[in-house]
Amino acid sequence: MRERLLTTRSKLIGLILLILLFILSLYMSIQVGQQHVAWHVMFDALREYDATNADHVILYHRVSRAASAILIGLSLAVSGAMLQALTRNPLASPGVFGINAGALFFVVVAISFFSIQALTSLFWFAFAGALLAAVLVYVLGTVGDKGFSPVRVVLAGTAINALFVSFTQGMLVTNEANLDRVLLWMAGTVANRPIEVLMPVIPIVCVALILALLIAKPMNLLHTGDEIAKGLGQRVLALKMMIILVAVMLAGGAVAVGGMIGFVGLIVPHIARFFVGHQHMWLILYCVFIGAILMLNADVVGRIAIQPREIPIGVVTALIGTPFFIYIARKGFKQS
Repeated sequence: MRERLLTTRSKLIGLILLILLFILSLYMSIQVGQQHVAWHVMFDALREYDATNADHVILYHRVSRAASAILIGLSLAVSGAMLQALTRNPLASPGVFGINAGALFFVVVAISFFSIQALTSLFWFAFAGALLAAVLVYVLGTVGDKGFSPVRVVLAGTAINALFVSFTQGMLVTNEANLDRVLLWMAGTVANRPIEVLMPVIPIVCVALILALLIAKPMNLLHTGDEIAKGLGQRVLALKMMIILVAVMLAGGAVAVGGMIGFVGLIVPHIARFFVGHQHMWLILYCVFIGAILMLNADVVGRIAIQPREIPIGVVTALIGTPFFIYIARKGFKQS
């Protein structure tokens, strides 16, 4: 009992430290840039925003970027944790699962064929594409005599991801007028995302997070295997459907806001799992803050690395995530 109490206490201390690091990262995201803005100006802008004040305008755009980075980071991180619990595969993530590619393809369809620019409308297209990709991957990974297979799910996700990426590239080749508009979506960005356009996405992400926390305890049983979970009275099929729904809501919202940002949903759950294990209540909470911290700092690096130009945030996360992906893949193969 004492060991359990100490473990819970240490996890709580770790969460508090993550919150403090998150606050520091948020402050850095707002303060760091090509133009220095005094810290007291930030409080002046919060008290009374002046659209004619250049410093206030700069801070507004930085706050918008930070809000987008936080939303994307926590959404992809939690979505990745849910998919890894579903498949019991360390390589599962929204990107590997094909969810990001499906969402992006539908966004490109909306922009190219329907000339839709409003983020609120693009979100629903992204959500539909993410849902379609998730359903296709799950069906392909479960058909056959052997039933559900984590390895087949990842292989199916890789195939669906390649399929949707090919469709997207084909549409852009035949419709070059929208190429420049879509390139940033493909690279991933948090630039030019006013806070107002995030408002319709925030409630959906919040609902998904609440659902994730509500099913966190039953998700712990999935780690033991479907048969044991069923033996303990868990409705495994219903739980898996809920996991897919939550993962799609989060990944669809992230793609609708920032485009194709990879590896966040892969690496953050592993970092969180290193500290809290497979207890999904703690895992989800840790993923929320680690994902947000990663994205905030990736945005800062992208802004200052090659001033006065910027590196898209999706490129920064790819540079961080690719070596980690190779490490996890090699580790997984060695264990199998």
